[in-house]
Amino acid sequence: MGLDLSERAYRGQRWAARASLAAAGLAVLVPLAYGGVGGVLLLVAGVAGLGIGMVAAWWTLTLRGPLRWVAGVVALSVPAAVIALFAATLFWALLASVALWTVAVWSGRYALRGTGSPRVRVMRGRKAAPPRRAVLIMNPRSGGGKVDRFGLKEKAERLGAEVVLLDPDEHQDVTALARKAVSDGADLLGVAGGDGTQALVAAVAAAYDIPFLVISAGTRNHFAMDLGLDREDPAACLDALVDGVELRVDLGFASGRPFVNNASFGAYAAIVQSPGYRDDKIGTSLELLPDLLTRQQGPLLTVRAAGTTLEAPHAVLVSNNPYRTDDPFGLGRRERLDAAVLGVLGIRVDSAAEAAALLLDPAPPGLSILTATEVVVDADLEEIEAGIDGEALVLPTPVHIRITSGALRVRVPRKRPGVPQRGPRLDWRRLRKLAATVGRTAVHRQGHW
Repeated sequence: MGLDLSERAYRGQRWAARASLAAAGLAVLVPLAYGGVGGVLLLVAGVAGLGIGMVAAWWTLTLRGPLRWVAGVVALSVPAAVIALFAATLFWALLASVALWTVAVWSGRYALRGTGSPRVRVMRGRKAAPPRRAVLIMNPRSGGGKVDRFGLKEKAERLGAEVVLLDPDEHQDVTALARKAVSDGADLLGVAGGDGTQALVAAVAAAYDIPFLVISAGTRNHFAMDLGLDREDPAACLDALVDGVELRVDLGFASGRPFVNNASFGAYAAIVQSPGYRDDKIGTSLELLPDLLTRQQGPLLTVRAAGTTLEAPHAVLVSNNPYRTDDPFGLGRRERLDAAVLGVLGIRVDSAAEAAALLLDPAPPGLSILTATEVVVDADLEEIEAGIDGEALVLPTPVHIRITSGALRVRVPRKRPGVPQRGPRLDWRRLRKLAATVGRTAVHRQGHW
């Protein structure tokens, strides 16, 4: 009797699990066998080199003068020397090990699909009628002049939208412009600009419960990226005016200030306040970090979230929905914007050893990852510096941060790249169990691991 479809699928997954385990084992054994005792010593040298590099990097950030430059040279040269040593000693064995690890990861993720791995619910759009009067606010300077380069104003007007161009030579209140547009009859608001401007106009759209259109004309376009929009072609976002769907997404607020991405406090927030940061990011950071990391300057933060208190973190990032943290290829991305929770990342590093632990320890004590619906950031000062969607602000303490579920109706093109979905997290224990199962046992065990 032939196998049914489910058993065929799980038989393939069992063999993929076995292939993954075999490839992972060979990835370790091949360089060790090729190098013999020297291979073991190289492995030890590699771990030591990573640790030394991190310690030197910490000194580079916290010292001044000649010692900083010496530490910087060590931070760059030691890891480079380790890589060169591996390449010169192991030759083809190193390449074979990398290839085997690639096979192990791909096979392992294929094997674990549908076997109890947590799945992320994809944000799905709903049909909505095109707007009758769309008003789009465009910043001609944003993203190095993308508004002009991609002909956004002209295309928007051809599609029936009214365009308000910001004057690059004077400060304009985009919140007031958005409110006036609504009072004049706008039934959709949109922005071609940075995430900070997006957030301000989005808050107006949410307050009046009208759709909001994101045009990826900023420099980084993080919000557009997590909405699955085309960041390479901002003009494609305008297709939503005639062929679009609506997503319901959350909106964050830090002491009443809206944000679509995140609010940051501590070292990074202090650095972006510097007048020289935009012209010389690296130089400004190197100048300020020694005092900030050694606590000679800056506030002493206290963060309370979900029954947990973070004492004296150097930096805190509170995001509108959590960022990925378990996949190095997905760092800086959010798979959902409608989970109605804030993501909290806190970092505290008081020594070179703790800096090395951030890289070498799978669960470093200086890194805190939380989710909460409300977060309070307090300090030993009456006001603290904050970065709200990249905009430098000063807020009175304590800063109360909250998230409003489904507050924003975002209109997006029906055809768009979308948000890449992560594969299942590699779990070697589950892979071993799957590889050891036989016959229909694998099917019966689905979802019980």
